[in-house]
Amino acid sequence: MSSSTRKALRIGLALGGGGARGLAHIGVLKALEQESIPIDMIAGTSAGAIVGACYAKERNASILEEIVLGIDWRKMARLVDPNLLLLGKGFVHGQKVKEFCKSIIGDTKFEDLGIPLAVVAADAQTTEEIVIDKGSVLEAVRASISLPVILTPVKRGTRFLIDGGIVNPVPVDVVRNMGAEVVIAVNVEPSSSLKRQVKLAREKKMPEKTPSLRSKSVHLLAVRKKLNSLLREHRERIEVFDRLSKLAESAVYEGRGRLDPKTPNIFDVLIHSLEAMQYERIRLRIETADIVISPGVSDIGMFGFHKGEEAIAQGYKAAKDALPKLKEMICPIAS
Repeated sequence: MSSSTRKALRIGLALGGGGARGLAHIGVLKALEQESIPIDMIAGTSAGAIVGACYAKERNASILEEIVLGIDWRKMARLVDPNLLLLGKGFVHGQKVKEFCKSIIGDTKFEDLGIPLAVVAADAQTTEEIVIDKGSVLEAVRASISLPVILTPVKRGTRFLIDGGIVNPVPVDVVRNMGAEVVIAVNVEPSSSLKRQVKLAREKKMPEKTPSLRSKSVHLLAVRKKLNSLLREHRERIEVFDRLSKLAESAVYEGRGRLDPKTPNIFDVLIHSLEAMQYERIRLRIETADIVISPGVSDIGMFGFHKGEEAIAQGYKAAKDALPKLKEMICPIAS
C-alpha cells in the first residue's frame, strides 16, 4: 500500500465487548497485520478495551496471542477477590484483576501509545456514555470492564464508572469521531437467535487454527511472574475459599432441599439478560460500520478464557473472510 493511500485513508477499528469472546479480537488483528492493513485508531469497549489497549501499546498481535495462550486461566480465576464486606457494591472488588491488567498494559498513558485509542465506559448513575482518551490507560480499561453487579464501579473524578457495553457495545461512532474514514467493527456478541445456527455450522467445519508463537518471550515471562507472585501472596486465602466452596457445594447439591446442579447460576442469568438487552443496540451500532466482522464465538461463555485458542482462531477466520470486501473498498483509492 502506497504512502499516498495512507494519507488519504484513515482506518479505524471498533472492538466490542463480550468477556472471553473478546479474545477473538486478537485473531482479527493478526489477520489484518498479515495482510498489511493499517490501523490508524482504535476504540474499545470492555474486552475490546483491553485488547485495544494492549495492541495500541505493542502493535503486535502475536505478542498478545502468546500471552493469552501462555496463561493458566483456571489459576487466574482463583485470584478473583470477593467483595464480601461490601457485597452491595459488587461481588468482586477487582484489585487483583487490575493488577493482572497492569502486568500486561503497564502504567502507560494514552499519549504514549503507538496507536490513538479511546476507551468507552458508562456513568453508573446516569448511564451517560463516557469516552476516555486521556490519562491512565489502566484506569480507563478497569472502568470499561466493570460489569454491573459483578465488578465494583471505578471512581473517576466525581463519577462512578461501569462497563461501557451498557451504553455502547461496539463503539463505531467513537472511532468515527476520532477521524476514521473507514471503520471496521468487530462484534463478538451474536444475537441469541443466531447462536444455535452458528454452533451447528461450526460443528460441521471447524476453522484452521491460526499459527501461533509458543516461545517464552519476555512479555509472557513477565505476565507469568506477576501471576505466580499474586498466587503466592494470596495462597492462604485461596485455600480457605476453596474449602468453603466445596463445603457449600456439598450442602447445596447433596443436602436437604438440594438444587439440581444444572440450575443456572446468577452470573449466567445476569449475562444472558444483559446480552438480550444489548442486541438491538449492537445492531444499530454495527449498521453504521463500513466492514463488520462477527467471529463465530457464540458458544464460548463470558468467562471461558480457557478457550482462548478457539476464540483467536475464530477471529482470524472471520477477518480473513472479510478481507475481500475490505480490499475492494481500499484498492480503488490506491489506484
